[in-house]
Amino acid sequence: MIYCVVPPELKDELYDRLVEHYKDNPNVTVIVDRRTGPDRRTKRETGGKRETRDRRRPRIPGTFLEAEADE
Repeated sequence: MIYCVVPPELKDELYDRLVEHYKDNPNVTVIVDRRTGPDRRTKRETGGKRETRDRRRPRIPGTFLEAEADE
């Protein structure tokens, strides 16, 4: 599913044209952005940064023997 998001300022100009343009494509939906208020993703007062964890197994501790390559 693909969403074609139209800003509210351009709704009168673009919405009807885009709906007509994508009417034959069932994978595209044209919507008007109605979000208001501050962006909650920035300036967080609570919580911390996300922690990215490496889920691979840790390497075996110790050193490996040096191997000489045949020429």
